[in-house]
Amino acid sequence: MKNIFKIISILLLIPLVFSSCRDEQYDDNWKSADPSFTLYNTTLTSNVLYPTMDKNPFRLTWDNSLGGTTYNVVFSTTSDFATKIAFGTSNTNSYSTTIGALNTALLQAGYSPYGLKKVYFRVESGTKVSNAVSFDVTPYPATVPVITNPTAGKSYVLNKNLPEDNALTMLWSDYNAYGVDVTYTIELAKTTATEFVTLGTVKNLRTLDITNKIFNDAVLKLGLVPDVEASVDMRVTATTKSVGGTINKVSQVVTVKVTPYVAFKNLFLVGDATAAGWSTNNNNQAIFRDASNLNKFYFTGKFGTSMFKLLEILGDNTWQPQWGVKGGAVANSDGGDPDPFTVSSAGYYSFEVDILAKTYSITPYSGAMTTYTSIDIAGSLNGWSGSTVLTQSSFDPHQWYIKDLVVSSNGEAKFRANGNWDVNWGAGSEFSGQGTQGGANIPLNAGTYDVYFNDIDGRYVFVKK
Repeated sequence: MKNIFKIISILLLIPLVFSSCRDEQYDDNWKSADPSFTLYNTTLTSNVLYPTMDKNPFRLTWDNSLGGTTYNVVFSTTSDFATKIAFGTSNTNSYSTTIGALNTALLQAGYSPYGLKKVYFRVESGTKVSNAVSFDVTPYPATVPVITNPTAGKSYVLNKNLPEDNALTMLWSDYNAYGVDVTYTIELAKTTATEFVTLGTVKNLRTLDITNKIFNDAVLKLGLVPDVEASVDMRVTATTKSVGGTINKVSQVVTVKVTPYVAFKNLFLVGDATAAGWSTNNNNQAIFRDASNLNKFYFTGKFGTSMFKLLEILGDNTWQPQWGVKGGAVANSDGGDPDPFTVSSAGYYSFEVDILAKTYSITPYSGAMTTYTSIDIAGSLNGWSGSTVLTQSSFDPHQWYIKDLVVSSNGEAKFRANGNWDVNWGAGSEFSGQGTQGGANIPLNAGTYDVYFNDIDGRYVFVKK
């Protein structure tokens, strides 16, 4: 009796086992049905793509067992094609495009530049689907950064009273991720000009804070005039390096308006060819800044033999910043101290230097020179009297100076020779300029100054303290 029950139980289980097998087989077919036609495997000459491959062909082929029909080429980041991206269409059994088009499609699908990732391709025609082929691929960056702040036309009035405060936070968009470090360089130029200066660089960030001072120094280097609004173009360059080389992707420019403030550089002579010798704080002679070009300076006077440099800050034993010559061009101490300027023999010379154009000249001077008994400055600061007398240089009798001159309120002044108005110099530019006989009154701003005057060419400079 027990055996009969065992036999009946086994017979009842057999249909269940077959049913289970059939369901499992059906489920497998539903997940991955046999392909209706064959997509042949493809290979790349390199799985790491480079811009130099941009025009190289990329081709997929399959059998034409379906006959004349339209085929859609798609790809996906996953083997199940849960999310598929259209790549191209064909009416034959092949599809050809370029590596550049493949690279662009991958980037648009979210692949990261320089990031290795597998891609899956297949071909579809209605309900018919080919097998999938896959390969690893590393795309290269193809699009440029996009500046999101500032917006075009925005105006910035830079604040000289808050030089370290933020004037602008620059923002830009780019790929969500890179497979290597990316350095962003932020630059600006006069609108429509081609000479850009650098505002700053960041690595793997998409933001840069720009202070009033940094912004102001940059636009003055471009030649913008203080207190005058002008247009500048801003751009961002993304630089990446890999085994394939360096790629620079430059954004479109955004044009903004900027009003800079006065931020003069003052330059002083130092060296054995000058009165101060090699001391950074020995009553060093200032050279004279151009009234309209803040990067150009002049000095006509006596030089000894044989070398000199230019300092920006007196009394700083680090000698930074300093100016001289590298490879025949004017250079400062960025990247190492420059070589000195030289004169072959003692005498009077005219020295001109442009620290933006990186040019200079030293030529012997043989023009007229008159030696005066005294030089004074007369103006609203002293009731237009001759009570404010300058000191004559013991090294060069044509150079005059006065230290710690207090100008208590805005006004005007002129330089005079020999305590009277027979010989006087004036010009309409404040802080620095070239006075002429009987010229305009020199505008004065309230403050404390070291003042330098050259009676050979009438040049003057007020160094605010």
